[in-house]
Amino acid sequence: MHHPGLDAFLRSSKAALGTGPVAMVFCEDAAEIDTTLRHHLQSGFRCVLAFMPPQFALAPDLRDRVHRIDHDPAADRAVPRAVDAVSDAAPGQWMFYCYNAEYLFYPFCETRTVSEMLAFHAEERRDAMLTYVIDLYASDLDRHPDAVSLDEAWMDRSGYYALARKDPQKHNHPKQRQLDFFGGLRWRYEEHVPPARRKIDRISLFRAKPGLRLRDDHTFSDEEYNTYACPWHNNLTAALVSFRTAKALKRNPGSSSDIHSFRWHNSTPFEWHSRQLLDLGLMEPGQWF
Repeated sequence: MHHPGLDAFLRSSKAALGTGPVAMVFCEDAAEIDTTLRHHLQSGFRCVLAFMPPQFALAPDLRDRVHRIDHDPAADRAVPRAVDAVSDAAPGQWMFYCYNAEYLFYPFCETRTVSEMLAFHAEERRDAMLTYVIDLYASDLDRHPDAVSLDEAWMDRSGYYALARKDPQKHNHPKQRQLDFFGGLRWRYEEHVPPARRKIDRISLFRAKPGLRLRDDHTFSDEEYNTYACPWHNNLTAALVSFRTAKALKRNPGSSSDIHSFRWHNSTPFEWHSRQLLDLGLMEPGQWF
């Protein structure tokens, strides 16, 4: 289903948002668009929106399974504006957003759907879920100059850390149950990454509500949405394994010539399984067993 823009989709197909959870995939380039969409369909998202420029190709088997929405990824605040509009259109619905060549993993995702996970999360009176963006990169940049390879994907097994998130409105005292998380390629190549873009935490899963706004730093206007856990115990968290940073570092002329391989002594092959991410402490099952 092809729509010439988000306004056209909301006019003609807004009812599709009622069969959630809803996934929004923002396609910045042509890398792994089809695999990204198939992965989230298989995870159990009942409504998948693919925001992409008209010139990008979409596999025939996906054309009737996703809502393709013409979208300019370079427009001012392109992603926050679209997320806000979709959220306003379907209050109460669980939603997710990511970019192409990013894949959501959550505890036990091989045997449980995303709807089952979100149902449990909602029972714990949570309206949002913290996800860590875990960088993936091709093992051989000579054979994969764009740094993308699903068959030879590697990741960092260590080097992740958190710092207190300061509240400028309260004399920079730490915010309760909020942390800034760092690691991966944004940490190892921080000289090529602006400070505002070095965090790897993202509130990718959230329950829509009127007036909720996504900020440029991937946090929301409701501060409780930005917390990693409720006051009484740890909650579920998830991971977004992502080629996005590796692609950007190899695409940027200022960094590409300095990087001949992303692998280092703490690199390990990614196994495309939630157990690996759980064992490395990169997501949390909370009370969900």
